[in-house]
Amino acid sequence: MKSTRVLKWLALATCIVMFLATFGGGVVTRTDSGLGCGREWPTCNGKFVPAHTIASVIEFSHRSVSGLAGLLSIATFVGFLIYFKKRRDLQFFSFMTLAFVIIQGMMGALAVVFSQSAAVMALHFGFSLIAFASASMMTLGAWQEDRDTRRVLRHDKKPVSRGFRNFIWASTVYTYIAVYTGAFLSHSTENRINSFLGIAPLSLHQIAAGILFVIILAVGHFAYRKHPDHGDIRALGVTSVILIALQIVVGIALLYTAGRPELYMFVVLSHMVIIAALFAVLCYMSFRVWQLSPEKMAVQNASLQRT
Repeated sequence: MKSTRVLKWLALATCIVMFLATFGGGVVTRTDSGLGCGREWPTCNGKFVPAHTIASVIEFSHRSVSGLAGLLSIATFVGFLIYFKKRRDLQFFSFMTLAFVIIQGMMGALAVVFSQSAAVMALHFGFSLIAFASASMMTLGAWQEDRDTRRVLRHDKKPVSRGFRNFIWASTVYTYIAVYTGAFLSHSTENRINSFLGIAPLSLHQIAAGILFVIILAVGHFAYRKHPDHGDIRALGVTSVILIALQIVVGIALLYTAGRPELYMFVVLSHMVIIAALFAVLCYMSFRVWQLSPEKMAVQNASLQRT
């Protein structure tokens, strides 16, 4: 259907803009441009068109991209409600995208008008990450639907084990927790918080990152070695291992570039982009293992037999 093809491209555009909004939030944080427009929202230093200072342009650009992400999220949500009535999962992803775009936008506005704690500011990044992951799942699902719906429902597809499904879900949740510790570290450093529950923020994040590295290696191992019949699961597992390896390398680079601001900002933004991609991959894998779970596959195969 033409409407389906149009909607998959709209979903892709939403995903790209959501990524730019997430990336822009990192740029605002790393360049200390959060108050580039003063403590005003939606105006910028009393104007709708900001003064041409670097901080105001960065902050205003981020607001504009976030606003565009909101408009595209509304359009895709309405589109999925109308044209994907049988895909409640994709409707849910589009709703999650819209909901978290709104939430993180409201938190951004509150952070400008009122000072926020490091814990709350870390949640702001976490919510934008959920919005991007939801947009990614919505987009991949829409392209999958347009390409070949039957490919997911074939009789020769073997279900994944409940243990593997639960492990992927737990890994995704833990990844979000590890990301939060990184965001908390970033904001706590700016606010000079020396400890959290008696643990230094850097140590807390390093511990969380080390555990995450081991978990993702296990994800890649079980995805690749135990699921030869599921090429997409294997590809997602390999991708997650590559991303976590890159994340560790970039994380180490952060320690060596901390005293060189001309390099540090680019390294820390790379760190943020990689973890956003990893979280999106794990979220989509969580969706796929749900589709391929024994209970879901039994319902799908019974539906195919009736047709």
